[in-house]
Amino acid sequence: MSQTPNPPSETGARTQPETVTADEQFPHGKVVEIRPLENQGERHPVVALCASAGGLEALERFFQYMPPDSGLAFVVVMHLDPDGKDMLPDVLARFTPMPVQRAEDGLKVKPNHVYCIPPDRDMSILHGTLLLLPPTQPRGRRMPIDYFLQSLAKDSRERAVCIIFSGAGSDGTIGLKMVMENFGMVMVQEPDSAAFDSMPRSALNTEFVDQVLLPEQMPAVLLDYVRRPLLAARPEPEDPDSTTRPAHALQKIFMLIRNKTGHDFSFYKRNTVFRRIERRMNSHQIKEFTHYVRYLQENPQEVEQLFKELLIGVTKFFRDQEAYDSLKQHLVPLLQRKPADSTIRVWAPGCSTGEEAYSLVMVLQECLDQVAPNKYLKIQLFATDINQEGVDFARNGLYSENIAGDVSAERLQRFFTKADASYQIRKEVRDVVVFAVHNLNKDAPFTKLDLLVCRNLLIYLSSELQRNLIPVFHYALNPNGLLFLGPSENLTGFQELFTPLDIKWKISQRNNVPYSLARIVNFPFTLARQAAAATTSASMHTPARKDSTFALMVQKLLLGTYAPPSVVINVKGEILYVNGRTGKYLEPAPGMSGMNVLEMAREELRFEISGAVHRATQQRQDVVVEAAKLRTDRGHELVRLTVKYLPQPEALAGLLLVVFEDVPTPRRRPRAGKTDVLRDNAVEALERELQYTKQRLQNTIEEMESSLEELKSTNEELQSANEELQSTNEEAMTNKEEMQSLNEELMTLNMQYLSKTEELSQAANDMKNLLDATGIATIFLDNDMVVKRFTASVGRIIPLQPTDVGRPITHFASKLRYENLEPDVRRVLDRLVPTHANIQTTTGEWYDMHILPYRTLDNYINGAVITFTDITALKELERRTQQSTAMAESVVQAVREPLVVLDAELRVVSLSQAFADMFGIDSAQGRGQLLADLGDGAWKDGRLTDQLQELARTQQAFDNLDVKAEFPRLGRQLLRFYGRSIQLDGHPSSHLLLGISEMPAAQ
Repeated sequence: MSQTPNPPSETGARTQPETVTADEQFPHGKVVEIRPLENQGERHPVVALCASAGGLEALERFFQYMPPDSGLAFVVVMHLDPDGKDMLPDVLARFTPMPVQRAEDGLKVKPNHVYCIPPDRDMSILHGTLLLLPPTQPRGRRMPIDYFLQSLAKDSRERAVCIIFSGAGSDGTIGLKMVMENFGMVMVQEPDSAAFDSMPRSALNTEFVDQVLLPEQMPAVLLDYVRRPLLAARPEPEDPDSTTRPAHALQKIFMLIRNKTGHDFSFYKRNTVFRRIERRMNSHQIKEFTHYVRYLQENPQEVEQLFKELLIGVTKFFRDQEAYDSLKQHLVPLLQRKPADSTIRVWAPGCSTGEEAYSLVMVLQECLDQVAPNKYLKIQLFATDINQEGVDFARNGLYSENIAGDVSAERLQRFFTKADASYQIRKEVRDVVVFAVHNLNKDAPFTKLDLLVCRNLLIYLSSELQRNLIPVFHYALNPNGLLFLGPSENLTGFQELFTPLDIKWKISQRNNVPYSLARIVNFPFTLARQAAAATTSASMHTPARKDSTFALMVQKLLLGTYAPPSVVINVKGEILYVNGRTGKYLEPAPGMSGMNVLEMAREELRFEISGAVHRATQQRQDVVVEAAKLRTDRGHELVRLTVKYLPQPEALAGLLLVVFEDVPTPRRRPRAGKTDVLRDNAVEALERELQYTKQRLQNTIEEMESSLEELKSTNEELQSANEELQSTNEEAMTNKEEMQSLNEELMTLNMQYLSKTEELSQAANDMKNLLDATGIATIFLDNDMVVKRFTASVGRIIPLQPTDVGRPITHFASKLRYENLEPDVRRVLDRLVPTHANIQTTTGEWYDMHILPYRTLDNYINGAVITFTDITALKELERRTQQSTAMAESVVQAVREPLVVLDAELRVVSLSQAFADMFGIDSAQGRGQLLADLGDGAWKDGRLTDQLQELARTQQAFDNLDVKAEFPRLGRQLLRFYGRSIQLDGHPSSHLLLGISEMPAAQ
């Protein structure tokens, strides 16, 4: 192995340097001190070292300058010969003192260790654990780097680092995009220093690379990056007027991007934007937002790079294959309903570089082959994005060969043409897709759609924009059309607009519900004809500026005309340039307002500036306001306000220059007498006040008249624009609905809410199945006795239908032979005391009715619950038991022998007439008495009582029990008893039979 040259530094060559000077990477010759990372527990960064041909030399140069105690975990992913001997761990062990080992299935990744991918295996990572799988792609088409980077991006997110070294091919291009999407870092070897530059150049073509360095320069930059705290987590200054506050810096960044590209990112989620900006700041070693704003002003190319990164152009063919499989199942019925010779219209906003759009065409073609082989159906797919470069790339349909890992061999053969080291979408497929630049926030939607696919776009937009987009999607779809969203997006708050078909993969069907006009008015809409309105097109928007000459022209104009503090604005009042110290006249507006002079002007000047700007715009000439009052700490001062209309040069045409000049306060002239002085001062003050009031009144009247004319003109333009859009866009935009979205949380919270929703849905399903399984008819009423919910079993008693929810229970006739249902419910609601009754229906069924108060978890009474338990079988059993009892009693009465039936407590249940006559006992009075109490205690014989209790316990019959006692009617007699346990349906019961077999002669 050749010796690697030392990086440019003042310290000389050291294999494990403690300090490294990297003048090329750090401004002002900054020295980076390499120290071990602080203990981060399980959240240590994971660095993927990706290489192919010529990569060993680059890895050697990298590890020579990487300290062994950096706190980083390194995973080396290379293209290895599946049939050769694995020597990679042994080779790398010579470059670094860190432990180097071959990756094993289930191996936990630890800091300060190096792990190498084994041959003939695909490797992924989950929860910091390496997982090995057999390759699914044939040899020559495997992309192990892309496979690992995609799992690393999802598992480590912002702690993931991807480094692309020397190699042939384009493996890693898709994976590094995923790392960037999840806020990780991407470094690439300088292509000129690589033995094979295909992989580095392919990575650079994505434009998602943070650093391009020599391998020996990477360790210092990498360690500096991982030690830098997250800027998005920094607390904001307490001073609301602080110029370093991130909120104000973010507004300025938005303004710079809009001025450069014409696109407004203020509707993107703030946290997402902060993370993207943080990545760019880290790559330039910038720690303060205000410094980064200045850097953007001085480097227009950085604005372009930030714009491209904010677009989040990360996509691939058939992203989430299971989602596309589910989509095919729901597309089949839709295509079957389409009449012959009709058109299937599909819209895919946010198409990026076209992979998703072409994936949809392939799926639609496969569905058509399945459901309509003999029926002609035309496919028309509109794929749109705000990135012109991405749209142009998508139109060509030329992709690198690493898409073979995402597209099956059958689809590659049918829909692609192989061209050198790339795949070309066939012309018949490209002709189906219409690619166009389209701003989802401002431009009119495509309509009459059968399918609308907007995956992984809404999660990056603010809730305000989402509240407008979901109703627009509903409007754009045909009845029963399909909406296909990303797995982290949902329709919370708009369930009435769509019916979910697949909850996991967010496939929904459009409901045919009426529109609400109130949901349309807030959706922003840009009309091209406004450029030809009363004001010029240049005055209605920020002019495009391709280089830094704009600032030079403004400064030259200011120096040639005015020296005082001034600002350049457009007709909307948006500040485009600031010259001098304007803090005396302008101040940051509270809240999330932008850089608008009408909002930032101090209260005393706000009206004057507004009127002057309006007059200058209408008259296209300079307007001067003399002696405008300004309240300061020293009292009132006078300001001369000048608004200059700029007709030229072309880059500034239509803009306004607002100049602030302090006017000396006039001195008071001495008067002859004190009274005259006071009177003249008062008159002079009143005259000035009167003049000022007249002027403001006149300005107000003129402004109102002008506003009225503008409103009339705008109304006519909107009507005209509506007619033109009907012909160009096939249907006028008549309704745009306003939505209530709760999707304002981070993606992680969104997934938690989704999980909670699924749990609640599962709990609701479990409750429904529980109620259905019990078979108990249940009705839930509110405090007004209105039906809120009921189970299906109620239909046997009260004929309720699902449409009857919301109607009072008193409106329905029941089958109950019971007239007090309504009074009982009202009594329960009034007294909160449950009630129940056994009720029979007109069909002969019996129900046990319970009425209870409905209590919420916080013990609030919110209605009543009526349950009907079917006890028909119980009633039948009771009837049969009564019959059996009556029959048994009649048998007892008919027997001539003295018999008595006792219960388990030896109480008399029944006695025969012969027994009553023998002992002089009244049959009616004897029932229910203890046996021992009969005959004035004549039956209190211990032996008899013990024998009966033993019979009740063991069910063992006894015979010939002689008992001598004094009986009231018979006198002293010796009786012989026998006892039996009474059987019921073949089983012992609790009743006993005591009989007298004979009366032996008295002894």
